[in-house]
Amino acid sequence: QVQLVESGGGLAQAGDSLRLSCFASAPIYGNYIAWFRRAPGKEREFLAAISWSGGTVEFAETAKGRFSISKSKTKDTAYLQIDDLRPEDTAVYYCASSQVYPGQRVAGYTYWGQGTQVTVSS
Repeated sequence: QVQLVESGGGLAQAGDSLRLSCFASAPIYGNYIAWFRRAPGKEREFLAAISWSGGTVEFAETAKGRFSISKSKTKDTAYLQIDDLRPEDTAVYYCASSQVYPGQRVAGYTYWGQGTQVTVSS
């Protein structure tokens, strides 16, 4: 069973950059990895997805420009880079995995990490 562990969150100031990591504990070649976030009082929001075997699959409109998604050459870690952080980026960031690409639907992802908190001060 795939286990996903996020890391890299923490406290940041507006304008900083952060790179979040999502480590997958089992070989998941061919799966899709996506990043979501949940801000206080809001629904979980899709940000971006990448294929282990290919490249970037999709970006949410809200994530275009300041967010980038990538993967390690060993295909066991996915990254989410967030540049020019804003207070509204404060959220718990999650990675999720699915064998078949389900798009932006939260319910379509099989495996989820526990999340990493990002807090941005102004």
